[in-house]
Amino acid sequence: MKLIIGYLYADLMNIYGDTGNIIALRKRAEWRGIEVEIKQISVGDRIPTSGVGKQIDLYFFGGGQDQQQGVVAKDLGESGKGKVITSEIERGVPLLSICGGYQLLGEYYKPHKGPKLPGVGLFGAYTVAGDKRMIGNITIKSMFGKLVGFENHSGKTYLKKGSTPLGMVIKGFGNNGEDKTEGCTYKNAIGCYMHGSLLPKNPKLADWLLKKALEVKYGKEIELEPLDDELESQAHQNAIRRFG
Repeated sequence: MKLIIGYLYADLMNIYGDTGNIIALRKRAEWRGIEVEIKQISVGDRIPTSGVGKQIDLYFFGGGQDQQQGVVAKDLGESGKGKVITSEIERGVPLLSICGGYQLLGEYYKPHKGPKLPGVGLFGAYTVAGDKRMIGNITIKSMFGKLVGFENHSGKTYLKKGSTPLGMVIKGFGNNGEDKTEGCTYKNAIGCYMHGSLLPKNPKLADWLLKKALEVKYGKEIELEPLDDELESQAHQNAIRRFG
């Protein structure tokens, strides 16, 4: 089996160790004998939507500063990538987006300075710049159990009625520091503020993304071979004891 992972705007949206999520996905697949190709997609590139062995099987979209987000928001709209990503999610392709990537997949992001940045509209959410940064370790309760990460954002994201959060905050700020929600999910797409990197600290979530990617690609139920996650589990439980 083979997976193609699309790394969206890796040259512009990659802060706070977000590339560690790509490394975790690659290694956890390769340890199971699954071939992995990382395809970087940025300004000027197109997202392949047809052709055997060319379609993206799993997307990752990291975080970035306001200046970079402006460039990316423009490209998502003008190039049509935003519509392609939405169409891919509708057919079940999994996606993980962090911080800035999460914000741009919502309806809009309003920074402190400059115009409102239009989003893709994948998530029923919108973001406005806050006056204070929300920084620190975060633990949430989710469908994957407890997830741990590290957040560093001033943007405050609000979910619209009917939207489903990734989880509820046990420790930390989450979407906005007010309503205890963190992240948003739609079909097999996830958006959140959890840097850290997220997936090395939460192997169950990494495996869920891989499983969904394989099932959509090959059209059948997939059971991933178990891995020896003793060290990962110890690190995960230690983080929960300390921060949640």
